[in-house]
Amino acid sequence: MMTGPGTNAYLIGTGDLALIDPGPESASHLAAMLEAVGKRLKWILCTHTHLDHSPGARALKAATGAELLGFGNVPDDGRQDTAFAPDRALRDGDVVVCGAFRLRAVHTPGHASNHLCYLLEGERWLFTGDHVMQGSTVVISPPDGDMTVYLKSLERLLALDLAAFAPGHGHVIAGPHDEVRRLIAHRLKREQKVVGAFGKKNPATLDELLPFVYDDVPQRVHPVARRSLHAHLLKLRDEGRTTQQGDNWQLE
Repeated sequence: MMTGPGTNAYLIGTGDLALIDPGPESASHLAAMLEAVGKRLKWILCTHTHLDHSPGARALKAATGAELLGFGNVPDDGRQDTAFAPDRALRDGDVVVCGAFRLRAVHTPGHASNHLCYLLEGERWLFTGDHVMQGSTVVISPPDGDMTVYLKSLERLLALDLAAFAPGHGHVIAGPHDEVRRLIAHRLKREQKVVGAFGKKNPATLDELLPFVYDDVPQRVHPVARRSLHAHLLKLRDEGRTTQQGDNWQLE
């Protein structure tokens, strides 16, 4: 449900190839990637270590000998590929020179603390992993996910010269800066619904707030939406606008 049409694996290059996000462990997906790259794959880059993005790297690396790159520093929150071990750890601003093209790492924490986007220099395409998705908003799952940090990472993209987003799920997004502004506005609008929900009950638990804050999404999505609600409440707490006592949250 959370991956939409699936996790995109992007191939870049015409000679030596780079592949971004080999996805989950899947024999059929591995076979498809190997058929596509032949003997030309030199670099495997992972945007982050959630289980739908990086676990497939191990078998792909074993089959091709390609260099594995990513942020590393895998948090142990039960939602991560804890076996991920890049050959080269990347940090913000690091450039991977791939022969005829260059990929620049852009650290964008929030959805995951070790999340990197990759900017294809010259073409100005940003491969966004789960920082920006097409057709859906990104789930922010504490403790590793952080709504305050996520919004700051979105704002950072406004300063980059970009032509398009290539997201980890869904189709390529034109007008990237407009999309960033839309996403920030959507998150802040949801935050206002959180504040408004306290008008119904204050103090309240997460589960009491949930149906008011996410009354516009199907109930089957509520267990996942609950995580983003938690992230919103933590942001408000950090700003001094809510307090927590046990399971109860109170708007100040």
